[in-house]
Parts: sequence; structure tokens; C-alpha cells
Amino acid sequence: METHHGQPWQGATARPNWRHTRFGDKFVTVVIDLTPTRTDTGPSRLLAVLEGRSKKAFKTWLEEQDQGFRDRIEVVAMDGFTGYKTAATEAIDEVVTVMDPFHVVALAGDKLDLCRQRLQQETLGRRGRSGDPLFGIRRVVRTRAALLTQKQWFRLLDVIEDPAHLCLAVTWQSYQDIIDAYQHREPAEGRKLMTKLIDTLAAGVPAALTELRTLGRTLHRRRDDVLAYFDHPGTSNGPSEAINGLLEHLRGTARGFRNLTHYIARCLLDAGGFRPLVHSLL
Repeated sequence: METHHGQPWQGATARPNWRHTRFGDKFVTVVIDLTPTRTDTGPSRLLAVLEGRSKKAFKTWLEEQDQGFRDRIEVVAMDGFTGYKTAATEAIDEVVTVMDPFHVVALAGDKLDLCRQRLQQETLGRRGRSGDPLFGIRRVVRTRAALLTQKQWFRLLDVIEDPAHLCLAVTWQSYQDIIDAYQHREPAEGRKLMTKLIDTLAAGVPAALTELRTLGRTLHRRRDDVLAYFDHPGTSNGPSEAINGLLEHLRGTARGFRNLTHYIARCLLDAGGFRPLVHSLL
């Protein structure tokens, strides 16, 4: 999750798995300063690591900050987890919540995969295998249309133009429409494309398009968060994913952690957190 301050200041939350033992909470919420990446002055920086992955964890941290800090937050970017959205809106008087584009596209891609897998079962009665048409395009179908080679286009069209795969063709088109909206050079035009898609899906989708109906309900429910991106183009918690990758590497090189305090201290040191925060934990 990204927060944008008027200074500007930016932060993010994510939920990396810090250990794999079965006792206790395995996840943490991280808060990241994204200001450098937004101002092209450097990489993002880890500010805090909070025990648990919940609305309560993030809201408690926000409420522990002084009122001036919270008043400067203008934009919060997040994935599809509504707990962080609720925490931000309850702890901050005025804030714009933005659903991160990567997670919107990923959500649509997941529905596309589910549709393909369902048709695989309906047409062949089993999971996909090498040589099955639907299995053979599992990667191609999630590639942006503008990036497909001629050979990939022929393979894709050969499958989605089959009347038995009509559901996949319609779901694939909606997936591509979402990508096109985000990739449009003019944010205002991209917003119109996304608005049209959300309205179309909300107006009514045939029952046979099971996955697309579910996607439409989600986009309609998170409509304001999805469309807010086009008013704040470039808002993304992508740098937080980079921090997550760094923390995963840290956990691997340390061969795991048992003590959360030690894990937090190492995270803050390795990911550029504030030294005073580290000292307070030791």
C-alpha cells in the first residue's frame, strides 16, 4: 500500500511471509517510504515492520503517528485487500484510495485462467496436458495483445475462435481492455475506457460467463479505487514488491528467523530503514 503526502511523502504496506513454522503469526505488514521513487531521487525505503497482516496492524500504526503526519497523507495505493483501505480511511480524515493497477490486471488474469481451466474440464473432462489446445495457450492468453508475435496470434485465434471456447474469448477481451485502459497515453482517455468496461460488466453478464461476472462485481465494488488511479497516474505500490523481494532474499540468506524482533531489526538495516527504529528494538 502506498501513501502519498503533500510534502510529498510516500509509504507502502505489504505482507511478506517471514517464517514457515506453524506456531504464531507468519506474516508481517511493512510500511515503505516511496518518496524517492516518486521524485526520482533514489530507491524506496523501509520505514516499519508490523506484526500481523490485518486492518488492525496498519490502523494501529497510523494512529500512533502524530496528527500532522496523518494530515499530510493524500493518496493510499493498495492491492485488493480491503482491510488496508478501511484502516486508512478510518485513521485519516481525508484520503484518496487507489487500487494498484498491477493487482487489478492480476485479478483479471486470474479469472481468465479460471475460465480456461473450467473449459478444459468441460470439453475434455480432465486437467490440461501437453498437446491440449487450451493448455498450450496458457501463457499466450495472458500476454498483452500488442506484444504477441504472429505465430502466437495464430495459436491464440485457433483456440478462442472455436465456438466451444466462446467464454474464454469474451473474458480474454475484457482482460485486454483493462490492460489497454492502463496503457493509454492519456489518463483521461484511459479512465473513460475503464469506466465503460466497469459499467458494461455491471449492466449484466450472461450466467455462462461465471468468472467475468465475479470480476465485474469486484470492479464495481472497488470502482472508486480503480478509477482513482487515472486521477493520480503513476501511483503504484510496485516498489513495495521490490522491498518484499529483498526481504525474501534476507530470510533465505539467514536460513529463516525464529525471533520477530531480530527479523524486524535485520529488515530495517538491509532495506534502508531508519537507524533509530532499529536501535529501539535492540
